[in-house]
Amino acid sequence: MTAVAEQASEPVATKAEERRAAGVACGAHALHDGYTDLIYVMLPIWQAEFGLSYAALGLLRSCFSGAMAGLQIPSGLLSEKWGVPLVLAGGTALSGLGYLIAGASVGFPMLVIALLIGGTGSSVQHPLASALVARAFAGPRSLKALGTYNFAGDIGKMTVPALASLMLVVMPWQPTVAILGAAGFVAAAAIFLLVPRFPMEAVVPKEAKAQVAPGGRAAKFAFPVLLSIGMIDSATRMAFLTFLPFLLISKGASLPTVGLALTLVFAGGAAGKLVCAFIGARIGVIATVCLTEGLTTVLVLAMLPLPLEAALIVLPIIGIALNGTSSVLYGSVPLLVDPAKRTRAFSIFYTGTIGSGAAAPAIYGLLGDATSVPTAVIVVAIVCLATLPLALILRPALPQEAR
Repeated sequence: MTAVAEQASEPVATKAEERRAAGVACGAHALHDGYTDLIYVMLPIWQAEFGLSYAALGLLRSCFSGAMAGLQIPSGLLSEKWGVPLVLAGGTALSGLGYLIAGASVGFPMLVIALLIGGTGSSVQHPLASALVARAFAGPRSLKALGTYNFAGDIGKMTVPALASLMLVVMPWQPTVAILGAAGFVAAAAIFLLVPRFPMEAVVPKEAKAQVAPGGRAAKFAFPVLLSIGMIDSATRMAFLTFLPFLLISKGASLPTVGLALTLVFAGGAAGKLVCAFIGARIGVIATVCLTEGLTTVLVLAMLPLPLEAALIVLPIIGIALNGTSSVLYGSVPLLVDPAKRTRAFSIFYTGTIGSGAAAPAIYGLLGDATSVPTAVIVVAIVCLATLPLALILRPALPQEAR
C-alpha cells in the first residue's frame, strides 16, 4: 500500500475493542429483533383484551415496523452529530419505553402510541450497530463479523418471543410486557458504558480512495448497484414466504404442517446468515451472491412440482439460500463507501431493503390475484435472477481480496 493509502486507512481496533463492539452490536440486534417479533405473540392477546379487528391488528404491526424502517436514515444522521453510544443507547431505552407503555395500555390508541415509540427507538439499531461492527473489524474479517451480527438478530427473534410465552404462563400479559420493556433500559445502560469510543472517522481523500479500492467508473455506481441487489433479494424472500403456505396447502399440507415448514425455513435462514458470511470471506462476495441467488431461483421453482414430503426436505436449504445473501450484502457496504459515510450508507441500505421487503407481498399478491399462485412464484424466481448481472457489474468496484 502506498503512503497516501496508509494515511487514509483507519486506526486498527484493539482486540478488546473488537470484542466490546461485537458484543454490543450482537446484543442490541438480538434485543431489538426480539422486540420486533414479540408483537406476533401479543397480537392475539390484544385482540381478545380490546376487541380489535384484524385491520386494527395489522395497523399495530405497521406502526412499529413503519416507524423502524422510515426513521433509519434520520437515526444515522443523529449519530453523526451526537455519537453512536448516545444514540444507540437512547434508541434502545426508547424501544423499552414503548413496551412499558404497552404494558400499561387500556385501549387501542395507547397501544398505537406505544408501538410508534418502540419502532422509533428500534430504528437506530441496524445502521448504528452495523457501522460499529464494520468500524471495529477491518477487511474480510468485517464480512464474518457482520454475518455473526446478522445471525444474532435471528437468535433474538427466537428467544424473546419464547421467553414472553413462558412468562405468560405464570403472569398476566401486562407485567410480562412491562418487564421485557424494562430490560431495554438495562440494555441501554450497558450499551452506553460498553460501546468503544472510536475517534471520528475522516473522509478518505480521492487519491487514497483510488489506490485502496480501485474500480474505475464502476466504483461510482457501486453502492446503488449493491442496494439494488439487496432490494431484489429482500423482495424475493418476503414474497416467497407469503406464497409458501398456499403452495403447501395445495399439496395437501395441514396447518400444523405449514407451521413446521415455516420453522424449517427460518431455521435454515438463521444458519444461512452465519454460514454464508464465512463462505463469502473465503470465495468472495460475487461468487457467494451468484451461488445463493442462483440456488434460490432453482429451489423456488422446484417447489412447484415437488410432492409435500420432498418439499419439506428442501425447505431448510431454501432458507439458507434465501437469507444467506443478506449477510454478504451487508458485509459489502463498508467496502464501497468512505468510513465517514458508513453509518449513513447502512441507514440507506436497511431502509431500502426493509422497504422493498414490506412492499413485495402486496405487489406480488396483486399478481397472484390476477393470475395464480404458481405463476406469481415463477415471476418471483425469475426476478431473483436479475441479481446475477448486477453482481457482475458490482465486481470491479470491490477490493481484489473481496471479489
